[in-house]
Amino acid sequence: MRLKYGARLGLADLIAQQLARFLDDVPSDALIIPVPLHRRRLWSRGFNQAVLIGRALSEHSGLVMRTDILIRKKATPPLRSMSAKQRRNIVRNAFLLSRDRESGLKGKAVVLVDDVYTTGSTANACAETLKKSGVSSVLVFCWARVLKDDEQS
Repeated sequence: MRLKYGARLGLADLIAQQLARFLDDVPSDALIIPVPLHRRRLWSRGFNQAVLIGRALSEHSGLVMRTDILIRKKATPPLRSMSAKQRRNIVRNAFLLSRDRESGLKGKAVVLVDDVYTTGSTANACAETLKKSGVSSVLVFCWARVLKDDEQS
């Protein structure tokens, strides 16, 4: 929350250092692709926290990060107070692949970076879009995961 809403950008490096510990089983030619923001959200916030984390993860790991492949074509409202079903409906068809960039994805592993995994709707929509291009696997790296009340016990 401090990174995303408090603009404490230095936290991205700390987060990436912790996430880098889980890269041992990731192929050395995997691509890091951060979950994109729509341009309006990027303009209003001034940064994409997933890009900041992805950039730092790339620096720590040597993996290549690409921000020109996955595009958020549809502006979506903030999802934080919505149900899983509402989230799925909102992010459905929100992402697309850059036509001139998708050809190099076939057979590649992708590390999809996001800050928070709540219901998986955003990650699943991104993964579905990436898989259409022939990506072999999508691994989701996130800093926080929201648990439902029944999962916390």
